[in-house]
Amino acid sequence: MTDEQPPAEIPKPAEPSGVDLARVALRAAKEQARARGDAAQQKRQARRGGGLRSGARADGRDPMAFGAAINRLITERGWETPAAVGGVMGRWPQIVGEDLAKHCEPEKYDEDERVLVVRCDSTAWATNLRLLAPQLVARLNEDLGHGAVKLIKVNGPGGPVRRYGPLRAPGSTGPGDTYG
Repeated sequence: MTDEQPPAEIPKPAEPSGVDLARVALRAAKEQARARGDAAQQKRQARRGGGLRSGARADGRDPMAFGAAINRLITERGWETPAAVGGVMGRWPQIVGEDLAKHCEPEKYDEDERVLVVRCDSTAWATNLRLLAPQLVARLNEDLGHGAVKLIKVNGPGGPVRRYGPLRAPGSTGPGDTYG
């Protein structure tokens, strides 16, 4: 004969008691009342002209430091990359070196195409910068984040506008339009 024991019963989760149910109901009622109060307050403020009144407690309308306000604006508008590229334009000599910075300067950045346009003061420096462009793109992306600059477009020097002569073709800059 074996001693078999009956299978142990799995304890059932305790049913919430009346006190627990009352606490849950009270919490739900408070949240609903708070939501109704917030909605009613917004309606009253909209009738008064929509403006919130200043109070003793801190809220989103309080003054903030200029740097914090600018950072918040840049983040809200999604201007992180253009702002970073603008910083690069200000630090151009440190990034490319003093020699190159004397002869080449960034003109603009196309955010959609991620192209940095650089103008050089001679065709020789423009050729030199075209040869250095891949290393410069890598350096800029290291500084700004991957993919911020895909291409550097190098322009040679712009010639002076010559507007003399009786006849000119529309869109030409005169006899020197091949300058550079």
